[in-house]
Amino acid sequence: MVLQIFRMAKPAAPEAKASAAAPLVAFQGAGKVAWSARDAATLTRIGFLNNPVGYRCVKIIAEAAAAVPVVVQDATRRFDTHPALDLLASPNPGQGGAALLENFYGHLLLSGDGYLEAAGEHVSGGPREIYSLRSDRMKVVQGTDGWPIAYEYSVGAKKHAFDMRQDRVPILHVKSFHPVDDHYGLSPLHAAASAIDVHNSASAWSKALLDNAARPSGAIVYKGADGQGQLSADQYDRLTSEMELHHQGARNAGRPMLLEGGLDWKPMGFSPSDMEFQKTKEAAAREIATAFGVPPMLLGIPGDATYANYQEANRAFYRLTVLPLATRVTAAIAHWLSTHLGEAVDLRPDLDQVPALAAERDFVDGQQRFQRAMLQRLILQHGQNQRHADPVISPQRRFFGNQPSIAQYRHDGIA
Repeated sequence: MVLQIFRMAKPAAPEAKASAAAPLVAFQGAGKVAWSARDAATLTRIGFLNNPVGYRCVKIIAEAAAAVPVVVQDATRRFDTHPALDLLASPNPGQGGAALLENFYGHLLLSGDGYLEAAGEHVSGGPREIYSLRSDRMKVVQGTDGWPIAYEYSVGAKKHAFDMRQDRVPILHVKSFHPVDDHYGLSPLHAAASAIDVHNSASAWSKALLDNAARPSGAIVYKGADGQGQLSADQYDRLTSEMELHHQGARNAGRPMLLEGGLDWKPMGFSPSDMEFQKTKEAAAREIATAFGVPPMLLGIPGDATYANYQEANRAFYRLTVLPLATRVTAAIAHWLSTHLGEAVDLRPDLDQVPALAAERDFVDGQQRFQRAMLQRLILQHGQNQRHADPVISPQRRFFGNQPSIAQYRHDGIA
């Protein structure tokens, strides 16, 4: 029994396999997939500050939405002058209206939350100034019922609390839809985080190839004196340190390698398809643009055939991204200012002054002119045929078939 135990504990003989290849020392990069953190600060850094696609998406949306003209109206008329318009045109001494709204839209896109502060009191009853606050410095203070009772703004070691338990609340909080958070919004950067990591990694890999003169790694073959040699630990450490010191980086590109003691260099080349990272970057860039709602054509990303031309892509960008965002934000500002002014205020984008929609306006105007011309022709024919026309079939029915009558067109305001 004891002998059997010793036999079982005896180590197995090493398995030897015949191979035509000599012992190899391979240099290659391998590791598990590493994803960036998903907090707002990290996403802003990697997705906006260090990524050109994310930066341009935020800028193009914020600038376009801030430049949309705004009108003020009530249930009966549209105002040419109004305290709300004056406040948006000159919100504070340090910013104009476009700069304030661009800052606000930028924070809303980057973090999912946008904050405006009402400061002072104007003679009209509204705030004297409004400011856009950084979303990364704002914290929601919850009450016992779970609803916000205050907002805490931190600058360094200083903190200021804005009490929301009053009729005229000092803070306007606009947040994007977040399905699992009651107090903070969801940024498009969260949805595009994986694509941002892929895009940044592809850029870093391309940069590394350029730093190494676009030469891939290779293998050092060690044959030894008898063809079956093996490197010791000291020899291996010396070899790797010399490789890293003398044969890596742009400064050492093309430098000849001195091999001794049975060492031989075998390059491990990549095929052109393996070294083609442009397609990977373009696919990741399209995903980032999709998360923000920006047509890739507007960013100069090739491979997108959704729209026939730039004009169609720009019109879709305004209709699907800019105008819904501007409408939601102006409605929130209007409701907020109404509590300060003491009257109902209706703020909305002025679609008649948006240049991107000029083609649509021209088309609608052309259709209306055509309809008016046809109706005038019908009226003229009806007047001429009243002397001897068939009383059973009216002229408009003879021309349009079962289309609505002239009276109905007039009732709809077309004629």
